Amino acid sequence: MDIITAKKVREMDERERERNLITLREELMMLYSQQTGGGISDNPAKAKLLRKQIARILTVKNEEK
Repeated sequence: MDIITAKKVREMDERERERNLITLREELMMLYSQQTGGGISDNPAKAKLLRKQIARILTVKNEEK
């Protein structure tokens, strides 16, 4: 998984940001569903990383308004 920095987000166009946002949200939902189903995650900090990346994208998106 590649870490998305604010600099990278600012360099993206709007469509690419939306695609990344949807992908990250889907991945987070899958991770949560695996955890609630009793599965053990190989990287327990992955949920936190995904939430931070989603927040970065939304922050940059709101800055441009």
